[in-house]
Amino acid sequence: MKFKSLTAAAIATCVAAASTVSAETLRLSHQWSNKDVRHQVAQMVADEVAAADVDLEIQIFGSKSLFKPREQYRPLSRGQLDMTVLPLSYAGGQQPAFNLTLMPGMVKNHDHAARLSESPFMEALEEKMADDDVMVLVHGYLAGGFVGKDKCITKPQDVQGLQTRAAGKAFEQMLAGAGASIASMASSEIYNAMQTGVLTAANTSSSSFVSYRIYEQVSCYTPAGDVALWFMYQPLLMNKSRFDALTPEQQQTLLGASAKAQAFYLEEAKKQDAASEQVFRDAGVEIAQMSAEDFEAWRALAQETSYAKFVSEVEGGQELLDMALAVD
Repeated sequence: MKFKSLTAAAIATCVAAASTVSAETLRLSHQWSNKDVRHQVAQMVADEVAAADVDLEIQIFGSKSLFKPREQYRPLSRGQLDMTVLPLSYAGGQQPAFNLTLMPGMVKNHDHAARLSESPFMEALEEKMADDDVMVLVHGYLAGGFVGKDKCITKPQDVQGLQTRAAGKAFEQMLAGAGASIASMASSEIYNAMQTGVLTAANTSSSSFVSYRIYEQVSCYTPAGDVALWFMYQPLLMNKSRFDALTPEQQQTLLGASAKAQAFYLEEAKKQDAASEQVFRDAGVEIAQMSAEDFEAWRALAQETSYAKFVSEVEGGQELLDMALAVD
């Protein structure tokens, strides 16, 4: 009797083990903490897939625990990684066209960003990703703004003579064109640079301004509002061969979960901008708003600097730029 009981238990263990082995496991890497909206997007997809019970599991490796931030796209394209959430511009060295996804004045606001994600411009970028065996599951943009140590920044003339940190090479080119001196550094270094006088202005994402407590060091904040100069495309990507190898049911489940996560991503991105403005306001920092005229002045400057540089360096760059700018 005891022998039969043990046999039954052993059989049950083997069945469970077989069930575990049969389930497909996808590895997803990103650089952020589990409080970040980009992790929440990944977690939503993972949870929806798990709830569907289609023998598919997504294992998330956050906080740079699997790959360094800028070293995720290449292993993804080689099939060494299944999924990632990352700023696509990180892969600009591999595909220079991707640098258009962090270009000043390319996106006006979040609704414009959503239209851009569904445009022929994005289709052209997705074709280049397909060449790397990569596909998009979730489109998403995050916005940012400016801070000034002693003054507000809304238009190009406002940065003349300031020591400024910019997010991305294209922004550095544009700000230098406006007469600013550029200090390159990570967003995590802005606080100390402001505190020691190394910086008098900075440009980064809404979430970074809050998480690094920049409101303690500045007098004025220009958040992303009706228009914003800084937008960065940060999608959830997947190795295409890995996706193609899934069953039709698993593929449909993954696509359905991704569509739900994309809608969430858009609304949360909007909330982050508003939340950052309130944090700065509560800290006693003056709030400035960029006008549509200010935006167009920045874009005109970008056309002479960042856009011109991109077109001169990237094959087919003018066509891609025109496609992006054609989206209203």
